[in-house]
Amino acid sequence: MYMTNNKEPDFTGPFMRNPRELTRADILATAIRFRWLRKLPKWTVIIDNRELPARPLVLEAAGVPPNDPTNSHQAIAILENLGFETRYASQLEKSDQSVAAEAHVDKPSDLRSFLDRIAEMVKSVPEDEQRRLPADLSKNVDHYLYGTKKVEE
Repeated sequence: MYMTNNKEPDFTGPFMRNPRELTRADILATAIRFRWLRKLPKWTVIIDNRELPARPLVLEAAGVPPNDPTNSHQAIAILENLGFETRYASQLEKSDQSVAAEAHVDKPSDLRSFLDRIAEMVKSVPEDEQRRLPADLSKNVDHYLYGTKKVEE
C-alpha cells in the first residue's frame, strides 16, 4: 500500500499486484506486520501460531484495496496453494459443540447433584476459616464484596 502526504492510502502505488501472483514470502512478510483488531471472519489462516483473517491478509500482501474483487474462497485457494493451513469457523464450532455435547452427557443435570457438589466444597473449607466468616455474610454479601451499605436487621 502506498501512503500519500495527506495520510490517506493510495492503492495505485508501485506495490499493487494481482493477489494470484503472491508468493509464500510475500504472505509471511505481511503476516509479521499484520494487525487485526476486529472479530475474525469465518475464513482464517494459521501463520507462525497466529490465526489471521485470510482475505484481508491476502489483500494487504498484494497492496490492493479492501473492495478488490478477490473473494474469501479465492484468498483461501491462494493461501492453500502456497502451503498455509486454513480454517473455516463453522468447522471449529461443530467440533466444539460435539465436545460440549459429550461433556454434557457425563454431567448430572438434576439440582440435587449440584447441591451435593456445593456441600462437598463447603466441607473442604477448614473449620477455623469458616469461623472467620461474618455471621451476616449471606445478608450483607454486597457489603463484604463491594463495600455497599450494610443491611441492618
